[in-house]
Amino acid sequence: MPYDPSAFPPFAVTVDLVVLTVRRHALCALAVRRGEQPFQGRWALPGGFVRSDEDLAQAAERELAEETGLCAHDPSAPAQGNGAHLEQLATYGDPKRDPRMRVVSVAHLALAPDLPAPKAGGDANSARWAPVEELLQQGGYGRDGEPVAPLAFDHAQILADGVERARSKIEYSSLATAFCPPEFTVGELRRVYEAVWGVALDPRNFHRKVTGTPGFLVPTGGTTTRQGGRPAQLFRAGGATLLNPPMLRPEV
Repeated sequence: MPYDPSAFPPFAVTVDLVVLTVRRHALCALAVRRGEQPFQGRWALPGGFVRSDEDLAQAAERELAEETGLCAHDPSAPAQGNGAHLEQLATYGDPKRDPRMRVVSVAHLALAPDLPAPKAGGDANSARWAPVEELLQQGGYGRDGEPVAPLAFDHAQILADGVERARSKIEYSSLATAFCPPEFTVGELRRVYEAVWGVALDPRNFHRKVTGTPGFLVPTGGTTTRQGGRPAQLFRAGGATLLNPPMLRPEV
């Protein structure tokens, strides 16, 4: 039988972004308030429909740039001030996830150092950084006295999956450095681990582990007093992508 496109129901493809950063020692995600139906007025993850002339990576990079002004960082290139780690997270295709039509979302995870206040774009009328624990709390999310409601679509599940991906990957990879500026102290890196994992870590033990892991950190030769107190040695991310031994997450 010849192929007949009309024999198959149409569906759309979107990209949704879990954009994580560490602000005020807390793991935060970018949330946007929807300005249009469906779920008008509800908080959601940023994202949008894939255009006919772009692939999934291009769509995710475009949405990231529009929502945050960040560019996806090429691991083989030198670190950029406006670069962010971007990777594909998972695909979500429940037939009822979008009331408009059948929509399959390919979610992406983006990690970046502390970012300025976001600007809403597309079909969003406001945007903000919010602690992930507040976004994922039972019953939903609300701010400044507004009604509490779940995140739009299946975005709570997507966000939870993105947070767990980040928490697990910093155990065995150098991904935690994506939350740091190009040059950082061991103390700043430790606060990233504490924010992502939600635990307190022993400073001396952490220093010994990260400086003793081959290829994880490279001294820059400089120091800083931006955290107060005595000058602290500055490091940059080394060439290692996998950590051996891994940084095991403490049991809570």
